[in-house]
Amino acid sequence: MKIVNSFLILVTVTVLISCGLSNDRGELTGVPGRSVWFHPQPFGTIYVPTGSFHIGQDEQDILSTQLAPNKQISIVGFYMDDTEITNNEYRQFVYHVVDSIARETMGETFWIEQENGDHYINYDERLDMEDPTAIETLNDMFYAESERHYKVKQLDVRKLKYRYEWVDLVAAAKAPRKGYDANRADFIRKAGEKANDDSGVEIYPDTLVWVRDFTYSFNEPMTRMYFWHPKYDNYPVVGVNWRQATAFCNWRTMHMNTYYGKIDEPIVEPFRLPTEYEWEYAARGGRDGNMYPWGSPYIRNSKGCFLANFKPGRGDYPSDGGFYPIHVGSYFPNDFGLYDMAGNVAEWTRTAYQNSTNFFSDDMNSDYEYEAQATKAENPNGDPETLKRKVIRGGSWKDIGHFINVATRTHEYQDSAKSFVGFRCVMTFMGRSIKDKN
Repeated sequence: MKIVNSFLILVTVTVLISCGLSNDRGELTGVPGRSVWFHPQPFGTIYVPTGSFHIGQDEQDILSTQLAPNKQISIVGFYMDDTEITNNEYRQFVYHVVDSIARETMGETFWIEQENGDHYINYDERLDMEDPTAIETLNDMFYAESERHYKVKQLDVRKLKYRYEWVDLVAAAKAPRKGYDANRADFIRKAGEKANDDSGVEIYPDTLVWVRDFTYSFNEPMTRMYFWHPKYDNYPVVGVNWRQATAFCNWRTMHMNTYYGKIDEPIVEPFRLPTEYEWEYAARGGRDGNMYPWGSPYIRNSKGCFLANFKPGRGDYPSDGGFYPIHVGSYFPNDFGLYDMAGNVAEWTRTAYQNSTNFFSDDMNSDYEYEAQATKAENPNGDPETLKRKVIRGGSWKDIGHFINVATRTHEYQDSAKSFVGFRCVMTFMGRSIKDKN
């Protein structure tokens, strides 16, 4: 009996200790067992420290200065990809979507059932795409025989859609104050081609942009080879619209946080597109008032060599070392260690385009965000076409020198894909975001 009582006392003490009720002596000590955490640096990124700089024109351009006046703003630190996202990196996303659709199509073999009857995909179970049963089941993922070229069986890329959802914090903050009575479902948004549907985003790059962007030009070899051929693996991905770039950021976040969950580590801030001011701050490389990422007001070095891949002169494309986009990191990085912040391909930002953004934006982490929904052509109550404009920065291989200036702003429509626009991701740094990163 004494042994049993001793055991019960031991269990009681253990429970009290685990709940943190026995050692604090009535003092405020916080929840025990919380480990020290340092923000891990994602592979392939550069830390951009917290700082301030002056946005706006840095040339004697009176008309542009009236639209983009100089203004000092501060930016909190973040991690940024050291190069643009490459074809091979984006292909990892495409392969994941293919694998997910295949597992979902195969059914219960690759599902993990939950108590409420829902399921999620089991990625630990091996998927054999050469298994006869799998081939038969997944037949609908391929082009119909009438669409096959030389009878080659290929995946129907139109069916590669990525579905995800997120919480619209801006809408939640602007909603009438309801306290705990607010319905979170009102602020959950789903990724679709139209207004908040769950159809998903078609994620395969538009390879026809090479032909479409240049009417009287022979660019068919780039359409045929650029995205999939190993020669172009480390070239920047293009033909990706703003929605596709945003979907990639969401997938990359889920991919990383799934790993951290498996090793019982806290999740991190999501990957996302940079704001246009984060992009400009990073492009300046810690300098203020410079015209180009390398600091000099000139686009050639002391040996007369061009410092970026753009359109020199009146169309001497190859004189800078590149005709089309070239291998990322082919030119020297800026002082932060970031490559290709001028030229090669222009880059999407998360910022909606307005001429007067510099006037009304805050001076702390400045941004102007607007998620345009269906247009009036699709919905009488939809948004006008102009609200679908998103800021792109950096200039590209087909742009003249003005557009590779770090202060130059321009735009493209969020549902348009171009042969000269790519992207890179950022992640907000958590903690005392100064140069020592403590």
